[in-house]
Amino acid sequence: MITFITGNKHKVEEAKEIFNNFNIEFKYMDLGYCEPQGTLEDVAIAGAKYASSKLKKSVIVEDAGLFIRALNGFPGTYSSYVQETIGNTGILNLMKGFDDRYAEFRSVIGYCTPKTEPKTFLGHVKGQIAFQEKGEDGFAFDPLFYIEDKGKTFAELSIKEKNQFSHRRNSLKLFINWYKDNFTD
Repeated sequence: MITFITGNKHKVEEAKEIFNNFNIEFKYMDLGYCEPQGTLEDVAIAGAKYASSKLKKSVIVEDAGLFIRALNGFPGTYSSYVQETIGNTGILNLMKGFDDRYAEFRSVIGYCTPKTEPKTFLGHVKGQIAFQEKGEDGFAFDPLFYIEDKGKTFAELSIKEKNQFSHRRNSLKLFINWYKDNFTD
């Protein structure tokens, strides 16, 4: 059983589907923790250390961000704050006049036990920033994140479709494979 620390119901929905695909049981808990300024790895490590120490058991924490090349990686580690303040409309305004629409979603899983140092697992997916929002599914920047070979934004995909290749799926898959190799028969 894996304990996933998050207060984001959308992440829980995606994670549930991914864990089910790998036949791993998980539960989630909204513990709340202070996020340090730094990289996605820094946030995942700090959150995992705090949660495993407080709960006295092994946990995972996930931090994710949208990194846009034309904006020098912005919003990156500030993705949640940027989503809350300027939202998708603000990102579209910042992208006006840019031909380079390349972006990556990155996800880092931090795993920690009360007796070990945290371990991280980085997953990413490449895409483009769309010229307008498209789709009703997903959350946050999903209506802007266009996957060329799918011909759709994340928000135009079902959770099942998105979970076949998303950044979160990629980081969780790395974690799950490592976990199965080290902690299951």
